[in-house]
Amino acid sequence: MWKWIGRIVLVLMAGCVFAYVADWAVYKLTGSPQGSVTVNQTISVPLKGNKTEVDYLGTSNVPCARSLFPHGGESPCWQLERHPNQNTTM
Repeated sequence: MWKWIGRIVLVLMAGCVFAYVADWAVYKLTGSPQGSVTVNQTISVPLKGNKTEVDYLGTSNVPCARSLFPHGGESPCWQLERHPNQNTTM
């Protein structure tokens, strides 16, 4: 039984590595395609008494990578489009 579980884990890990390498290769071969997504930015400031103040900073265009995984220090565009609200905690 443990032999089969080990094989399944090994195949899943190899599949994840293959998916990342294939995504990186497509990203580099297509010239590192980038996009831009408009996000809402807020900042959370802790106050006395375990309270938090949330301040709206506005919207900004954030560069993103047109890929499945993060590349070049940028988040993938699909992830930013699904989560357009960014919060920074002080």
